[in-house]
Formats: sequence, C-alpha cells, structure tokens
Amino acid sequence: MDRRTPWLVDALLGLAVTGSLAAVISSRQGGTHGPDALAYLWAAGLGALMFARRTHPRAVLLVTALGLFAYYAADYPAVGIAVPVAAALFSAAEAGRLTESIGAAAGVLAVSLLYRLLEGQDVAFVLGYDLVPHVALMAAAIALGDGLRSRRRQRAQQRELAALTAREERLAIARDLHDSIGHTISVISLHADVAREALGPSSEGAEVALRRIKDATSDTMRELRRTVGLLRADEPLSLTALDPVLDAARSAGFDVYADIAVAPGELSPSVDVAAYRIVQEAVTNVVRHASGASRVDVVATVTAGRLRLTISDDGPPSGGRGTGHGLAGMAERAAAVHGSLDARHEPSGFIVTLEAPA
Repeated sequence: MDRRTPWLVDALLGLAVTGSLAAVISSRQGGTHGPDALAYLWAAGLGALMFARRTHPRAVLLVTALGLFAYYAADYPAVGIAVPVAAALFSAAEAGRLTESIGAAAGVLAVSLLYRLLEGQDVAFVLGYDLVPHVALMAAAIALGDGLRSRRRQRAQQRELAALTAREERLAIARDLHDSIGHTISVISLHADVAREALGPSSEGAEVALRRIKDATSDTMRELRRTVGLLRADEPLSLTALDPVLDAARSAGFDVYADIAVAPGELSPSVDVAAYRIVQEAVTNVVRHASGASRVDVVATVTAGRLRLTISDDGPPSGGRGTGHGLAGMAERAAAVHGSLDARHEPSGFIVTLEAPA
C-alpha cells in the first residue's frame, strides 16, 4: 500500500467530521448563541484531531470528549453527542483501546443524560426516544473500529502462519536435497575416482572424461550446498542484501555494478524475496551462459509505489539466456507478486526487467 494512503484516509475522515458538524451547527437547533466563527472553528478542530488518531488515540478521545462538554457549556446549537465523538471512538477501538472507547462513550452519555435531566427535560424523551440512536451510533463506531483491528490481526496471523509453513517447506526441501541428491552426487564422485585409478595411465581419453566428471560433480556439490544454505537461512531474502549473489559474479571474473535505490522495508516481503530471486537467477544465467560478457549491471528503483528492477550484461546474443526453465521461473515469480517480467536482447546486451507494485 502507498505510504500516503493512511494520511489520505485521515484527511478524508477529518473532512467528514468537520463537514457533518458544520452542517448540524448550521441548522441552529437550540442554544442561546447562534453559530459563529468559533463554533465552526470547533468543528474544524475536531476534524483536525483525526491526523493524530493513529499515534495518540487516547488523547484524541479525551480531547474530543472535553471539547464536546466545552461546546455545550458555551450554549451553542445542539449537535447531539454521538456525532461529534463517533470518529474518535472508532479510532480508539481500531487502535486496540476498546476499554477506553467503551468507557468514554459511557462517560459522555452519563454526563449528557444527567445534565439534560437536571435541566428539566422530559424523562421519557431523554431516556427513551433520544437515547437509542446515540447509543446505537456509538456502539456501531466502536464495533467497526474493533472489527477492522480484528481483521488486521487475523491477516497478520495468517501471514505469520504462511511464513512459518514456507520455512518448514524450505527446510524439508533442503533435507531432501542434502540426503538424496547430495548422497547420489557424492557416490558418483567417489566411483569416478575409483574408475580413474583402476584404468591406469594407459587410458588417457577415459582419464580426461573421468576428471571432467569429477570436476562437474564437485561444482554441483558446491552449488547444492549453497542452495541448501539459502533454503535453511532464517534471514529473509532482500534486495538490500545482494552481496552473496553479486560476489559470486565478481569471483567469476565479471565487473559488477549495483545501484539499489530501495530503502529497508520499502518493499513488501513477498516482492522483496521475488526480486532477490530474480536477480539471483538472472546473474547466474549471465555467469553460466553469457559467453563474451564481462559486465553485469543491477539497478533497482521505487517510483510512485512501483518497483523497477533491471539486470543487464554486455554479452552478445546467446540462446542459453533466453530459453529454459530459468526465464520461465522468473516470469512466474513476477506474476506471483502482480508484476511483469521482460527479457530481451539489445545491441548492448541481454536485459531482464521486472516491474511490480512495491
């Protein structure tokens, strides 16, 4: 979600509070003082409190209640009691201050009822007809705020459960890779050594072939250990922690340029992990398949709530980088975070571009 969205919601809520109170004040129901600039300023002040409702919900609730009492003490036109405090009750309940919300609503109602009864207003009207809508509106505001908070907490629990499940699945995959494939590769390497010793120096061609098998299995084991290590890692993968991927390219002899203009936490976890994996796959493809390439560039920016990630090299066109499961896997990762992936050859080299909501 765009970072400006909470401020926009608060602004709209503040405008709604101010507008509704101003409209009620303009109706001139009761009070010895007609609506003047101070009355409308009071309405605007209650609306402005909405900008502090997330950080100081209890203070907003208290100031709203005291402001309501002060307004009626000045004998301005009646505005009811539920309408002025509904937004503050909703905000406090949404922030997890359910007890304070209920207490404030009960306190405002009690003071209002006591004052009106002592003033001599009709008991049946005050306790019967007029009380019900106020209680209903206050209860609805509190229930709505608490309901939104419960939904957010439920979503957070679901995300935590999904993360835990994903971690358990990664560990299971890591164990399977280590126990099955790792064991098989080790056996192949061992038998290659045995066969090379058994052949002796007279079989030069077979010696070369077995040495290549040995080297290939050693490389595969190193890659397997690295993959298992990533699967077992507890730290979340992030574009801000690309050093292991980029260092692998540097160690292979490539010049690496990285410009990651992404602040920690600026991307959602799912987008961050997907972007990391796409960089990892794209850089690995360059190292393995980009014959003639000498440079890898990785550039990431976030503009207007969207991530743009580019991985490019300076190698000539090569079929190995534009086909196979690697490119399909990157496209699937992009689609999973509602993004798009473009991979193409340019005169300057091969370019992979990811665009996705941040």
